Amino acid sequence: MEITDLKIRKMMTDGRLRAIVSITLDQMLAVHDIKVVQGETRLFVAMPSRKDEGGIFRDIVHPISAQARQYLETQILDAYQEQLALMQAEAESAGLAADAAAIPAAFPADIPAPAETAE
Repeated sequence: MEITDLKIRKMMTDGRLRAIVSITLDQMLAVHDIKVVQGETRLFVAMPSRKDEGGIFRDIVHPISAQARQYLETQILDAYQEQLALMQAEAESAGLAADAAAIPAAFPADIPAPAETAE
């Protein structure tokens, strides 16, 4: 399985939700509404879900193995960090210091970066 396309659809700074992402797998399957969420200790990726009759959110699509989950999370969070750095650089170069300050830091000092994948 390979992510052949990844798009950050929307970036947010308020609340815990940081981004909405779409990916394409092996140029064959598109998965939309993947969320980048700020957790208590780190950013994480939440797969698309819907609420069932009991009020519990259930993933619509999700990786089966831990290795697949780590691959998806690493690729998505890396793309998010790149987009965030680009937005910060653009705001700074445009002289919008106040706007740059409103963009969250890539990884605040008290929040560890996601683990690197071993290849």
